[in-house]
Amino acid sequence: MKFLPRSGTAAAALALATALGPGAAGAQGDSYPSRPISLVVPYPAGGSADILARNIGQKLAERLGQPVLIENKAGAGTAIGARHVAEARADGYTLLLGTVSSQAINPAMSKVGYDPLKDLTAIGPLASIPFVLVATANAPYASVADMVAVARQNPGQLSYASAGPGTSNHLAGEMLASAAGIKLLHAPYRGSAPALSDVLAGHVPLMFDLQSTAVPNIRTGKLKALAVTSSQRSPLLPQVPTVAESGFAGFEVSAWFGVFAPTKVPESVQARLSQDIAQILRMPEVAARLREIGAEPDLRTRQEFSSYVAAEAGKYSAVVRAAGLAP
Repeated sequence: MKFLPRSGTAAAALALATALGPGAAGAQGDSYPSRPISLVVPYPAGGSADILARNIGQKLAERLGQPVLIENKAGAGTAIGARHVAEARADGYTLLLGTVSSQAINPAMSKVGYDPLKDLTAIGPLASIPFVLVATANAPYASVADMVAVARQNPGQLSYASAGPGTSNHLAGEMLASAAGIKLLHAPYRGSAPALSDVLAGHVPLMFDLQSTAVPNIRTGKLKALAVTSSQRSPLLPQVPTVAESGFAGFEVSAWFGVFAPTKVPESVQARLSQDIAQILRMPEVAARLREIGAEPDLRTRQEFSSYVAAEAGKYSAVVRAAGLAP
C-alpha cells in the first residue's frame, strides 16, 4: 500500500475519510477489486449451482476487471462452504453462491456453525428453479385435486419420492400434505437421480422434481405434470397450473440462488457487486443461458431479496419443526 504525504489536499481528503468511516472511504473510490475474487459454491462441480456460478462469475469478472475463481466446497449439506464464507475476512474477496439449502433449510435442520441471517448478508439474487409435482404417466389423477382425493381415500399410502430427508422436494411434500390435510408416505432416496429413476419406472407414483429435469420427461409423455410450485406459471410449462392456483393459496417452493458475503463487508463493496450482478442478469445472453438449465433470472433488488431470504428462513424453520426434523 502506498501512503501519501499528509499535507495539502491529500491530507484533507484522508482526514475526511477517516472521520466519516470506512464506508465513506470506499465511496471516495477505493481500489476494490484489486485482486482475484473467490466465489464459493457449496456443492460439487457440475450441478445447477456450479453451472450458474461459472456463468455469472465469468460475466462478473469482465465487469470487475479481476478473475472470479469458482471454489467448490461441498459437504455437510452446504454447511462447509457457507461456514467458510461466514468466517472469511469481510473485504469482498470471498463470496458465497448461496441457496435455499444453505440459507434456510440446512440451518433449520442442524447445527451448521453459522447464522445465515447474522453472519452472511445478501448481495443480490441470481435465479430460481421451480419444482413440478409430477406423477407416473399412468397415474389415476391429472390434477392436484385428483391426487389429494386419492390420498384422502388412502391415508398414508400414497407415496412420493425425494432426494432425501430435509431436501427441498421432501419439504415441498410436507408442505402440501399439511395444507391439504392429508398424509403422504415419504420415500427418501440418496439424490434426485435415483428418485426420479424410480418414478419413471413406476415404483413411486409422485415426486416434486426440479423443472430442469422434469420438463424433458413431461414433453415426451414419460411423466404427467400436475402443478408447478412457483408463484406464477412457468414459461416452460404455461399450460400447467401452479399449486397455489390448484387451491392452496400462498404455496411456493423453489430452488433459489443468490450471492452472499460476510456481514461486515463495506457497504460500498456490497453496492458495487449488487449493481453489477443486477446488470448481468439483464443481459439477453445470460437470461437465455439460465433458461437452458430451467432457471429464471431473479430481478429483485438487493433489499427485496434480503427480505425474501429472511422470510424463507422463517418458513422452512416452521416446516422442519412440523415435520419433526429439527435438531
